Amino acid sequence: MLSRITAFPALALFCLGLVALALPPRDAEAIRLKELATFEGVRVNQIIGYGLVVGLNGTGDKDQTGFTRQSLSNLLKRMDVMVAPSALKVKNVAAVMVTADLPPFVKPGTKIDILVSSLGDSTSLQGGTLLITSLKGMDNQVYAMAQGPLSVGGFAITGQAASVQKNHPTVGRIVQGATVEREVPIRWQGKDTLTIKLSQPDFTTAARVAEGVNEVLPGAVARPLDASTVELSVPANYRDNLAVMVAELENLNVEPDSVGKVIIDERTGTVVVGENVKLSTVAVAHGNLSVQIREGFDVNQPGPFSAGETAITPNTDINAEEGADQVLLIERSTNINDVVKALNAIGVTPRDLIMIFQAIKAAGALHGELEII
Repeated sequence: MLSRITAFPALALFCLGLVALALPPRDAEAIRLKELATFEGVRVNQIIGYGLVVGLNGTGDKDQTGFTRQSLSNLLKRMDVMVAPSALKVKNVAAVMVTADLPPFVKPGTKIDILVSSLGDSTSLQGGTLLITSLKGMDNQVYAMAQGPLSVGGFAITGQAASVQKNHPTVGRIVQGATVEREVPIRWQGKDTLTIKLSQPDFTTAARVAEGVNEVLPGAVARPLDASTVELSVPANYRDNLAVMVAELENLNVEPDSVGKVIIDERTGTVVVGENVKLSTVAVAHGNLSVQIREGFDVNQPGPFSAGETAITPNTDINAEEGADQVLLIERSTNINDVVKALNAIGVTPRDLIMIFQAIKAAGALHGELEII
């Protein structure tokens, strides 16, 4: 509830895009478990490899890049072409690191996307082709083989006196550029327990997940172990058909809970207010201080036939004005809408809003976390 003592002039509106206030509906919406959590063991694995990109138009690594010349010499040697590294020119070749995410349960023969990044001093990978590269996991096992033409999405043109660049030409992608050769082993069927991991740890949400699982799966016993982990016993009729049970759990609707937060990014002037943020009764006075400083110079001319000299003296004019805004009383707020109405009534700029939130938090009237990123 708001009580206004004195009207304020509107200085800025939040709709300018500099301040984003999160305004969820009054009643929290249930969200599928698929968006809130993952199942233990079902995860993406990162793979990496070292390779060469060829076919560049003089934008490859410089001759001083020793590892590129050595790699090209080793590649030619495997093809029965014996060339010393010192005799090679690599301006059309670039050494690169190839990275990819290996999805869970992916089978051999599946195509996945890869990211190719320059490792040396190449200026552009545009028009290049990645030679066959093995991608390994942290266990040093080969999980995929990559090869193909790059899509850079940018360019770099350099002349003797000027250069033009668009986007980032030393990183490119190859859509479905790698073929999976090995499946990541995951023990799935026959498990008698399953662990659910919440993406945002919260005790209330974990308890609601366990309650929902027990309702939709007769015979299951789910219990929260901590704020981010829910353990459930797999019913006997699902142990050999775990995929069906997981499909049912993924579509379980759960109403998540979270700590009320105010996120502030001072670099961009962005403020995001969470749903559960509350304000106690507080009076806010916000005055606008405007300072103008004008620098100028005066020229003093001596009188006619005098022995004086022309002199230049500085002239500084300082004008300071403070707005006549007075006090706005915000009574105990029940939801985020009241907070937004109160802040809109003040009509401050986004930068001023940051300082007001910090002052309200220091006064102990903001109930929620204040996080500056």
